[in-house]
Amino acid sequence: MKETLIDFIRHGEPEGGRRYRGNAVDDVLTEKGWQQMWRSVGDFADWDAVVTSPMQRCSAFAGALADRIERSVHVDPRFREVGMGSWEGLSPQEIIERDPESYAAFYRDPVNNRPEGCEPLHDFGKRIAEAFESVLQSYAGQHVLIVTHAGVIRAALGYVLRSDPQAWYRVRIDNAGATRFRFDEYGCKLDFHNRAEFYL
Repeated sequence: MKETLIDFIRHGEPEGGRRYRGNAVDDVLTEKGWQQMWRSVGDFADWDAVVTSPMQRCSAFAGALADRIERSVHVDPRFREVGMGSWEGLSPQEIIERDPESYAAFYRDPVNNRPEGCEPLHDFGKRIAEAFESVLQSYAGQHVLIVTHAGVIRAALGYVLRSDPQAWYRVRIDNAGATRFRFDEYGCKLDFHNRAEFYL
């Protein structure tokens, strides 16, 4: 069985500063964000295909990279960020000033203390697990890059490592941070996480 490599990269810095964008706020990358992405990718070009979230902060770079390395790009809406409901568009500081108790409760237990209108974390995890399995099946034996979001990478880590969703927000994921999963006859393993650049 030929192994399958699935790389994830979080989008770079978006316009508007640090805030909860979820899947309703569709900011583009800043110039710094573009630089972060190109720096992380460097001269690496060993991907057979590129898959991306439909959000502009991911899809614009995915298309530019696919053109550069002459590979196909596939937009998969399942890899969009988790919906953050009433927190969409707000900075952490704005939320803390308005309702510090709810903010603290969310990070103590993000499963049962979701913002109003927020996508349930178990539903989100199921969406990402299905998308992950779909990529494994569609690109078996290949090396694929998925351009996506911090929440998606957290859910993918949770799926592979079988961690409880309550623990997902304990993982740091930097802008343009690189994560790799390796799938072979013995299952799926985490190769590295939140690296500043890719390597074989």
